[in-house]
Amino acid sequence: MVAVVSIWGILVINLVLTLAGYTWYLRHVKRPEPELPEIPPFVSILVPAHNEEIVIVKTVLSLLSFDYPHDRYEVIIINDNSSDHSADKLAALQHEFTTDRLKVINTDSVTGGKGKSNALNIGLKQARGSIISVYDADNTPEAPALRILVAELLANDRQAAVIGKFRTRNKNASLLTRFINIETLSFQWMAQAGRQQLFHLCTIPGTNYVIRRDILEKVGQWDVKALAEDTEISFRIYRMGYRIGFQPLAVTWEQEPQTLDVWFHQRTRWVKGNIYVILKNGKLLFKKEGRPIQFDLLYYLAVYFMLMMSLILSDTVFVLSVAGIVHSNLQGFSNGLWLFAVVMFIVSTFLTITTERGELTFSNLCLIVLMYLVYSQMWLAVAAYGMVGYIREQVFHQQAKWYKTKRYQ
Repeated sequence: MVAVVSIWGILVINLVLTLAGYTWYLRHVKRPEPELPEIPPFVSILVPAHNEEIVIVKTVLSLLSFDYPHDRYEVIIINDNSSDHSADKLAALQHEFTTDRLKVINTDSVTGGKGKSNALNIGLKQARGSIISVYDADNTPEAPALRILVAELLANDRQAAVIGKFRTRNKNASLLTRFINIETLSFQWMAQAGRQQLFHLCTIPGTNYVIRRDILEKVGQWDVKALAEDTEISFRIYRMGYRIGFQPLAVTWEQEPQTLDVWFHQRTRWVKGNIYVILKNGKLLFKKEGRPIQFDLLYYLAVYFMLMMSLILSDTVFVLSVAGIVHSNLQGFSNGLWLFAVVMFIVSTFLTITTERGELTFSNLCLIVLMYLVYSQMWLAVAAYGMVGYIREQVFHQQAKWYKTKRYQ
């Protein structure tokens, strides 16, 4: 019964978020781009990079090409204890452009190599901007992205940060990247836009966002112990009473894992990071000061604990029932309700991708069906492995470090 309630509870919540996100999309689809003031604030863009020689040049060129006034922003690359040719390529870029808009900080094993949060904190010390922006080293944002993010941030004093939209640059590289493309779109129009519509909140995704420097310093910068530093700092911003805005007109394109082993490694890190955030903030679940983050805490708890265990139990009972070993008369395990759950997943996911030009195709509909049968089960394995890994790391007191995601030409 617990398994049935957990599974159906998450399905219903996701459906509500999807409908809310789609409503938000319909309200904002024709909304004009926000405008900057006559003298825009100075922005410091931080890019943590560890062994990124394959993609770093393309990323830097993209960041230097924003249509934001060029004398009002700087790009700071934190080349964090890299052992490849990143430093040489970045030095060549500095020589080519001869501009103080591009700064490079090279760390070693003593000062750096301790994870993304540590690298960001190092970059922040040398940043001049009153607004801080963060991009991952594999990103190629569109030219208006920074201008739109900053303008949206300035439009509302209650907003501590504004996030943009990220798209999959290599979505046609493999079946896996096509799954990820649908997953990321669904997440953004469900969890981000849906929560924006219902609660005026969303979560920083780790890239393509801007944040007010004074608030960033007030919350204590980035947590060096957090693998999911984006979710962790979002929770602290919530608790201060500020909002985080979602502005899908600001778009960046990023690489996604093309092979199963790289994907598994990346998502395991995400699971560990989110479990850390849950445990760090769990004591606030029933306290008044934790009210701004209670929905997210409950949602994460449901997904990473109750849902995971419920799916394991459900899948086990299903397999044993098919084998004729066990029999269950519980209505939640009936074939009719199981089929309805599949249909609900397919329809809600397909609804989210209708927001993107070129994604409303029959092949994507077939992919969503396959995602339910294959990709969702892969996520279950990742969640279980990540939880075991987190427990093991806590027992042996292992420190957070760079978990390098493989890049592609």
